[in-house]
Amino acid sequence: MASFLFVHAGFDTLGQTVPPDEQRSDTSAISTLPHSNDVHVSQSNAEILRELEQMRARIQELERQLQAQSTSVAGEAPAPPRKPELAAAASADIATQNQEQSAAVAEQEKAEPFSFADFSWLSGNPRTKDMPYATKFFTPEVRFDVNYTYDFNHPKDDTIGGSSEIFRHNEFQLTQLGLGGDFHFDNVRGRLLTQFGMYSQTQPRNDASSSRGQWGLDNAYRYLAEAYGGYHFDKMHGINVDAGIFMSYIGLWSFYNFDNWTYQPSYVSSNTPWFFNGLRVQIFPSEKLKIEPWFINGWQSYGKFNSRPGIGGEILWRPTGWLSIVSNQYALGADTLGIKDRIRYHTDDSIQVKYYDNLSKPLDKAAFTFTIDAGCESGGGVSCFGNGHSGPKQSFLGFMEYNRFWFHRDLFAVTLGGGAIDNPGRYLVLLPPINGATAFTGSPYFTENPGDPFKAWDASATFDYMPNQYVTFRWEYVHRGSNVPYFSGPGGITPAGGNTGNPGALVSGFTPDLRKFENRGTVAILVKF
Repeated sequence: MASFLFVHAGFDTLGQTVPPDEQRSDTSAISTLPHSNDVHVSQSNAEILRELEQMRARIQELERQLQAQSTSVAGEAPAPPRKPELAAAASADIATQNQEQSAAVAEQEKAEPFSFADFSWLSGNPRTKDMPYATKFFTPEVRFDVNYTYDFNHPKDDTIGGSSEIFRHNEFQLTQLGLGGDFHFDNVRGRLLTQFGMYSQTQPRNDASSSRGQWGLDNAYRYLAEAYGGYHFDKMHGINVDAGIFMSYIGLWSFYNFDNWTYQPSYVSSNTPWFFNGLRVQIFPSEKLKIEPWFINGWQSYGKFNSRPGIGGEILWRPTGWLSIVSNQYALGADTLGIKDRIRYHTDDSIQVKYYDNLSKPLDKAAFTFTIDAGCESGGGVSCFGNGHSGPKQSFLGFMEYNRFWFHRDLFAVTLGGGAIDNPGRYLVLLPPINGATAFTGSPYFTENPGDPFKAWDASATFDYMPNQYVTFRWEYVHRGSNVPYFSGPGGITPAGGNTGNPGALVSGFTPDLRKFENRGTVAILVKF
């Protein structure tokens, strides 16, 4: 009877669960019946017990009838007992089938790499989560990056040097227009993204390899930011093999400013490569680890500077949703044009930590990142380990550190940080475009000879307004300094009347105005969808 009352109290007449508050209300009503009804309650209980006894007898009779029907079917003889060896074989077959089915289910249920958590907080990682126009064959991608920068040095030619992201003063400029996306069908994959705008001029000029041989590689590739094809193998958590132009991860920050915490990254990122041309293999042993070897033409180069290619790779580990560790290595590239015995080595290592996350508070998220880079060149008249008989020291040592704070459910964000480098030999220093100088032409006004000293530092403050996942409005202030004159001054870095003679050539009567300090303000609209 207790069971009957419990069932009745827990469900209504339609079999629907009664809310807990209503259950407590029903039980209270039953336990507080008036004492004057005790006789009627006793009579009702006796009738219920008789009905239950009759139902129990009927159930037992039905069970006997069902048992008789299952043991003997009219017109059929009982099945003979199965031989032990046949029973064992059948059991083995069933076990094998179960194992195969379990393996197939497990293969299908393998998680996509790094999909176990939301990593859109990372710098260098886009924060878009929805792709409304994706199809089975193609996932489109469109990017716009437009900025207005004011340089407080007021260069009269509006030319800003020493940056791989900002190039003009007191003007609105389209830094990047990217159109393309990802192709994927039957394990075949490919990616294409264009490079229209300022990047189509400013990135190729930093590659001297196109001057070795014919066919104008800098013109052939200048409008392509990424262009590769490949294949996906369903092994482990996935293996991708891609060949073409793909982004470099050295320096942590993405080539695309929408993905980053700042617009102008520190020198560790800005002076290291943005693209590689070659082959990569992405191996995902688990959903938390990527191992990616590279076989490439060289350091940010469309072709090879000499006869030797470069090799390298990345290890990316994200054990939890609040931690990301990446280590990039590069070696053996002969990356100085015409000096085949000068070999480059470089290591780039970063950590990103989200140390606070509480969407119920006005300050809802906070994270920091720290990156350290070290490298050198050896042979061909320079040395990794100091001035000596092998030549002057040619090395690179730098770091950058940023803290980011998100507010009001990620509607706003503030990023504070900066970094420094020491690069004797200047082999990774971006050459100022004095009189149109490029990485191939060099410049007599800013030499990059072995042993030439260069130290630089910077600090920045960035404010982002992000009304949705597809757009960022960014305001940024940057202070930069160096131990030698390097940044454009009021007199500019262009001869009167424009560039004169061959690019980078010495111009009689002209001296570029280079300064040791630079202060800039930038406003940008960044779009990705």
